[in-house]
Amino acid sequence: MTGKMEYLTFFNGHKMPILGLGTAHALGDDIEKAIDAALEIGYRHIDTARRYNNEAQIGRTLKKWLDSGKIKREDLFIVTKAMEGQVDAGRARSIGLSNFNARQVKRVWQSARIKPANLQVELHVYFQQSQLRAFCRALDITVCGYIPLGAPGVRPPGRAAITVDTSKQPKRDQMTNPVVSQIAQKHRKTNAQVLLRYVVQLGVAAIPKSTNPDRLRQNFDVFDFELSAEDMEALEQLDKGSAGRQVRAFIPEMANHPEYPFNAHY
Repeated sequence: MTGKMEYLTFFNGHKMPILGLGTAHALGDDIEKAIDAALEIGYRHIDTARRYNNEAQIGRTLKKWLDSGKIKREDLFIVTKAMEGQVDAGRARSIGLSNFNARQVKRVWQSARIKPANLQVELHVYFQQSQLRAFCRALDITVCGYIPLGAPGVRPPGRAAITVDTSKQPKRDQMTNPVVSQIAQKHRKTNAQVLLRYVVQLGVAAIPKSTNPDRLRQNFDVFDFELSAEDMEALEQLDKGSAGRQVRAFIPEMANHPEYPFNAHY
């Protein structure tokens, strides 16, 4: 292994770093310090959204780096929630989708003037989205997984915490799962690094969120080892299917909407 960043290639030839930084729920000084630390470590893929309420801070930090000459704009892959008009205006190179099910993806793919290049969805070892990944692969759409380490205490970006009956939620113990621990010990890596490496080897981009410099560094250190076929098979067996989804229950008021994406099988 070279230890260098790996990339996903879109149908239009543009490339996305396969490991990026999620920024949901990170605000104020925390996000500015996290961006500083991440860029210093080597992150070049930053996931943002207007509803995260932190794009101004992220932009300010990126501008500081760009003005310093330490990085160039073409080195950065910045994700926000863009549309065809933004491509026409030269503000975006590619368009992606987020939290769409297969039916919704197909409808957009068939009707869009500019085809979607990427789908961003919840994806981790307990919710591996195998059918949706295969569906996207058939349409030449790459996949990016958010909360790739799971999400204890997750809440929708831009919203206050919601009290949830945890007895009805799937166990979120993938970080301490004994299968993961055994594989981590074999490779002398952390459990988090094994979980991220698994997603990467599936050919899926991963955007773990952290503002802790040590964790940012550990999360980035997944390119100097490779999981064996046996490791991959053992981790594949941890998939809980739709029961492993961890985001659906946190937006219950949307569940009856006809375009609510999470009622579909995939």
